[in-house]
Amino acid sequence: MSGNNTEHIAQIVDDLYRKESRRVFATLIRLLGDFDLAEDAMHDAFRIALEQWGETGIPRNPRAWLISTGRFKAIDKIRRQSRFEMLPDQYDRQPESDTVDPSEYADTEIGDDELRLIFTCCHPALSFDARVALTLREVCDLTTEEIAHAYLVSPSTLAQRIVRAKAKIRDAKIPYQVPLPEELPDRLDAVLQVIYLIFNEGYYATSGQVLTRVDLSKQAMRLGRALMKLQPDSEVKGLLAMMLLHESRREARTTSSGDLILLEDQDRSLWDQELINEGLSLVQQALSSNCFGPYTLQAAIAAVHAEARDTESTDWSEITAIYNLLMRINPSPIVKLNRAVAIAMNDGPSKGLKLIDAILDKGELNNYHLIYAARAELYRRLGKIDEARTSFKQALSLAQQEPEKRFIEKRIMELT
Repeated sequence: MSGNNTEHIAQIVDDLYRKESRRVFATLIRLLGDFDLAEDAMHDAFRIALEQWGETGIPRNPRAWLISTGRFKAIDKIRRQSRFEMLPDQYDRQPESDTVDPSEYADTEIGDDELRLIFTCCHPALSFDARVALTLREVCDLTTEEIAHAYLVSPSTLAQRIVRAKAKIRDAKIPYQVPLPEELPDRLDAVLQVIYLIFNEGYYATSGQVLTRVDLSKQAMRLGRALMKLQPDSEVKGLLAMMLLHESRREARTTSSGDLILLEDQDRSLWDQELINEGLSLVQQALSSNCFGPYTLQAAIAAVHAEARDTESTDWSEITAIYNLLMRINPSPIVKLNRAVAIAMNDGPSKGLKLIDAILDKGELNNYHLIYAARAELYRRLGKIDEARTSFKQALSLAQQEPEKRFIEKRIMELT
C-alpha cells in the first residue's frame, strides 16, 4: 500500500471516528452488554479498519462494518477468556447471538441505540452529577478534562465519579433500554440537561483552537429530534427550538480565519433561514402549551434575535421581560449575567454594570471570563477606558479558548 493511500485511509478513518464513534459505541453496548467491553471493541474495529481498508477497500456501509467487526472481535475475546479463566462479573450478560448481523442495521435502529445509551446513563439510580458526567463522557466522547472544566472540579474527581457510575450500572444490572412512558418523567430532566450541555460545548467550546465543535452540535440536535419523537412535550420542543435557532447563526459567528464575530457585528444574511423557521415554529408550539420551562424561555429569547433585522431593531425590552420570567424558574448566576447584559442594552450600560458588580460581590462567577468581558464592554461604551482595560485583562487571564483570547487581545489593543 502506497504512502499516499495510507494517509488517505487514515484520514477517512479519523473522520469516521469523529463523526460516528459514539453511535458505533452505543450499538456495541447493546450488543455486548458492557461499557468497557464495548469501548475496547470499538477501538479494535477502528484499528482493524486502518489495517485492512487499504487492501480490501472501504466498505459500502462503514459504520455498520465497524459495528460488526467490533462485535465479533469482542466475542472472540470473551471466548478466549472463557477457556482459561472465570469471566469477571461484568461479562455475565451474553452478547447477542452470532446469527444477528449488525451490518444490516438501519440508521433508525442505531439512533434508537443512542437514546437507549443516554437514558441508561441518566438512570435515577445514579446521582444527578454522575448522570450528566457519564453521559457527556460515554455518549459524547468529551474528555474528562473538558467535563471537569465545565463543572469546575478536578479531572481526578470527575474520573472517579464516572467509574462509580459505571459500577452502579453494572452491579444494579440497570437495563439498557428506553424507559416505559410512565418512567419517562423521572429521567427526562437529566436527559434534557445533558443534551443542552452537549449543544453548548458544540456551540461554544470551553477550550481549544476553535470556537465551535460542529460534531457535538449536530449530535445534540439529532438526539433532540429523536427525543421529541419519543416525548413531544413543550420543554423537549423548547430545547430543540433553542438549538436550531442558535445553530442558524453558525456561519456568521466566525471569520474565514476562525476569529470571533459578536452578535451585533454578524452578517445576518448568512443566518440559516430554514433552521430559523423550524425553530420559530417549535417555539410557538411550546409557548402555546402554557406549560413550559427554562429551555422554552431561552428559545423565546433566541427567537427575538432571529426575528430582528439588526441589533438596533432588536426588542431588548421583550428580551429583558423573558429573562425576568427565566429568573423565577432558574435564578442561576449565568441567567443573572445574561439578564444584566439585556438590561444594559435596553436601559443603558450603567444599569447593567451595577447588576454585574452585584453578581461579583456575591462571589458568583468570579472565575468566569465572560463576566469580565461583559463588564469591560460596558465600561468601554461608557468611555471608561482604564476600567475597561482592567476588566479585559481579567477576562484574558481566565479565557481557555484561542479565538476568544485573540478577540480580547484585539479589544485591549483598540483601547490603547
